[in-house]
Amino acid sequence: MDASRFIARKLHFKGKIAVVSIAISFLVMILAVSISAGFRREIHQGIRHICGDIQLMPLDMNVLNEDEPVSVHPSYWEKIDSLPEVSAITPVIWRSGIVKDGPGISGVLFKGIPSEDTLALQCSIPRQLSRELNLAEGDALTAYFVGEKVRVRKFTVRDVYDGILDGTGNLVVYVRDTDLRRVSGWDEEACSALEITVNRTGTAALERVTQDVGEIALLYTSDDEDTLVAQSCVSRYPQLFDWLNLLDFNVWVILILMTIVAGFNMVSGLLILLFRSISTIGTLKSLGMTDRAIGKVFLRVSSNLVLKGMAIGNGLALLFCLVQGAWHLVKLNPVNYFVSWVPVHVNLPLILLADAVAYGAIMLILLIPTLFIARVDPAKTVRTA
Repeated sequence: MDASRFIARKLHFKGKIAVVSIAISFLVMILAVSISAGFRREIHQGIRHICGDIQLMPLDMNVLNEDEPVSVHPSYWEKIDSLPEVSAITPVIWRSGIVKDGPGISGVLFKGIPSEDTLALQCSIPRQLSRELNLAEGDALTAYFVGEKVRVRKFTVRDVYDGILDGTGNLVVYVRDTDLRRVSGWDEEACSALEITVNRTGTAALERVTQDVGEIALLYTSDDEDTLVAQSCVSRYPQLFDWLNLLDFNVWVILILMTIVAGFNMVSGLLILLFRSISTIGTLKSLGMTDRAIGKVFLRVSSNLVLKGMAIGNGLALLFCLVQGAWHLVKLNPVNYFVSWVPVHVNLPLILLADAVAYGAIMLILLIPTLFIARVDPAKTVRTA
């Protein structure tokens, strides 16, 4: 057995304060990573529901215009679908409308999407619109579509959803594409735009796929087809992604600060252990152990404390994520944070990476107090003992 490992097992150092400090630091770090990943996931999914990852649309798309639809299956559809990053292509229909219920009135965007629902004139409304017009599931919603002539439809509220963009005033009502085609007088091969879903979530990867889709649409459009342009959700809603990037920056600051706090708390704990063990250090030196071997003894003791605190902090953080993900106990103002609760997402590889980097940084910081070992004179410490 390694002598440093054997001696480390015999040294008794409780270090409760150090363990608590480590646990709190790792608790904060893992929560920061999980909440940041939760915000990015919820907001990206919310935007994906609104406009997909990439939207292929006419240059002059007008949600009021019912005369210039595009084809559901352009000639280059297969080329786009064959891109390895593309997972789905969905034709959608957009129309602006005015909804009314009693004295309440509001302007909204209707989005027609493919649906297996066989019931006509069913709609899904955002929660903000539900509050403004005092609507609930099963209520009737009268909609006015303004074009060359006004068309009126009476929808039934199928459900109410929490909208990512509710706080910005962009209210989207989801209906069957078949219903909006009838409103616009289009056939089954007509739509307003094509929404493309990709299997990459990184901003850089998404922009690269958007460029590839745009080039295909530009190069392979036939003479009798409308020219479509590709726009990513990042360029469509840059303020949301700028906010997420700022949130990620804050997470990096938290990780660095918590690692430094945990590291220097462990430094103080290790120094206390070294001061209490001066006679032991002198004895080990007199028996022929090198400064490096003795340093490994105390680093092993410190490592055990760090791992114990890390395990406790990780356990508490994952427990909070489990409870918050199931019951949404901690609420937020959606006007400021786009969601009504604190979202959490346990990204296990990212959490393990944060743990590994923080552990490595703390152990590097702990090399500083081990330099004290070289200054211990075995002749003096053994005689004093």
